Amino acid sequence: MFGFLKKKSKLDKLRDQYENILKASNAPSSTNRHEKAKKLADTQALLDQIEILQKST
Repeated sequence: MFGFLKKKSKLDKLRDQYENILKASNAPSSTNRHEKAKKLADTQALLDQIEILQKST
């Protein structure tokens, strides 16, 4: 009921950020492949951080 009062964990924030970057990387895929590759590298770095957090919990 009061889910809006609950703070997001660091893991949840990283997952949201991962999803947003992944969605954003699909937009320039047909026009700018270099930018897509850069965004995919960013998502991979976030995915690595997510895995580290999951292993530590």
